Amino acid sequence: MSETPVSETPASAGSETPACAALTARARALDAADVLAGRRKEFVLDDTVYLDGNSLGALPAAVPGRLDDVVRREWGELRIRSWDESGWWTAPERTGDLIAPLVGAAAGQIVVGDSTSVNIFKALVGAVRLAGEGRDEILVDASTFPTDGYIAGSAARLTGRTLRPVEPADVPAALSDRTAAVLLNQVDYRTGRLHDLPSLTAAVRAAGAVSVWDLCHSAGALPVGLDAHGVDLAVGCTYKYLNGGPGSPAYLYVRHGLQDRFDSPLPGWNSHAEPFGMRPAYEPAAGALRGRVGTPDILSMLALEAALGVWEGVTVDAVRAKSLALTDFFLECVGAYVPAGRVDVLTPLAHAERGSQVALRCADAGEVMRRLIARGVVGDFRRPDVLRFGFTPLYVGFGDVERAAAVLGKVLGEASE
Repeated sequence: MSETPVSETPASAGSETPACAALTARARALDAADVLAGRRKEFVLDDTVYLDGNSLGALPAAVPGRLDDVVRREWGELRIRSWDESGWWTAPERTGDLIAPLVGAAAGQIVVGDSTSVNIFKALVGAVRLAGEGRDEILVDASTFPTDGYIAGSAARLTGRTLRPVEPADVPAALSDRTAAVLLNQVDYRTGRLHDLPSLTAAVRAAGAVSVWDLCHSAGALPVGLDAHGVDLAVGCTYKYLNGGPGSPAYLYVRHGLQDRFDSPLPGWNSHAEPFGMRPAYEPAAGALRGRVGTPDILSMLALEAALGVWEGVTVDAVRAKSLALTDFFLECVGAYVPAGRVDVLTPLAHAERGSQVALRCADAGEVMRRLIARGVVGDFRRPDVLRFGFTPLYVGFGDVERAAAVLGKVLGEASE
């Protein structure tokens, strides 16, 4: 991890100085000019500064009413008829088509269902099978989220391949004619570092291997471009920047050109070409539907579908522009408010290398985050010493950013006394 010290200028720690007043005024001006500011009213929020949307997105206001209808009318009154009359059966692909433009994919390539972990397993084993015999190595992001590594290890054992952890920047040099599949995260969950999906995907393709991308910390926060960059397979959760709710179903992307050859290691009746035929022999459905397994989790699925309504009329480019502006402003405010030497910035400063979060290294990070939350600023703590702040442009404003930095400065100033 790279570490960038904050400004060595003596900090105000939130005191009323001309510099602080200028930051407050700038926050007001930026909020007034924000083209996405109106989206905030589409979420259930209070006075808390919520900077943990990279762990769990805020509740979209349309979801409670939709779930009430699903439970009371569709389940309570229509009951089994809702599989057809309410469209329950087609929800996985219908919801996938709502996610598709947010990750740069055409319709018909994403199916929603299961957890991220299960979809990583399906994608990685499927990738090895697509690569064919003679390729006996799987590369995995060495700094990946732990579950990705666990699943990759299991996939390697089950397919008789060797697992090799590699830092994303070192992937091009590590590729060879032995490489079957490469599993990478677009954004590092600890530091917020954005990896170069276009060039890494191109390198994997040139080596004859199959690319698998984990989009958990990028989808809904920045452009992905799955189709444009020739990504083979991708997975992601929906409860972070897509605001689908705790435990909302994940998704699996299978590029059009691979769908007729994608061999899921978890064939189920829902992915059968004739699901109600109940035949003993398995025949996969056409298209991305072969990524389905069992009966969809309808309550969570339809909550997610309703939550995705907040994206109507919003472009990912606008979200990315605001994300960078928010994180830039937060870093500037941290430099102004936080006592010198108290934190190091782990997140890259370059826009091309930054996701939509800022990670700060702090010796007493756990206690600092506890005190921040007690004062109405919610981020999260990652052991042993990382403060993470996620910026969801649909509902986080510049005033929130300035307030969070000011409270952080006060907390760190008190702890230093």
